[in-house]
Amino acid sequence: MNERVGLGFDVHRLEEGRPCILGGVTIDHPTGPAGHSDGDAVLHAIIDALTGAAGLDDVGTMFPDTDETWKGADSARLLEAVVERVGDAGFQIGNVDVVIATEGPRIAPMRASMRERIGALLRVDAGAINVKGKTLEGLGALAEGLGGAVQAICLLRESG
Repeated sequence: MNERVGLGFDVHRLEEGRPCILGGVTIDHPTGPAGHSDGDAVLHAIIDALTGAAGLDDVGTMFPDTDETWKGADSARLLEAVVERVGDAGFQIGNVDVVIATEGPRIAPMRASMRERIGALLRVDAGAINVKGKTLEGLGALAEGLGGAVQAICLLRESG
């Protein structure tokens, strides 16, 4: 069986008054990721990992921020569309591993909810999803609470 690995990365600044949506889960926090869509950097990084492994276009090419169609878009819907494309390309998802680097919001209390939500969106068991939060140890602009960065990796297997 042919297996392929994909790596995704996304970064968004955090803004006062924006909803804080990460991993498809709304988190109670005074700031949220800015973006043309809902700014869910976790789902965007997963999209890029999946599309990279499948040899498809990246999130910015599929859903460009120059297209008003995607303004305020729910990133969960974008991910669902990508899951369809990955399946159409002849792959099934093996697992996804995500690292969220930010000084806030705290990830640990939301980890289980994120795993469940991402698993549902990817149509895989939550046990195939891992989410980790990392602090930035006071280094750089992200550590000052100005944003967050996300890295995701996935394993795809050829279908049938």
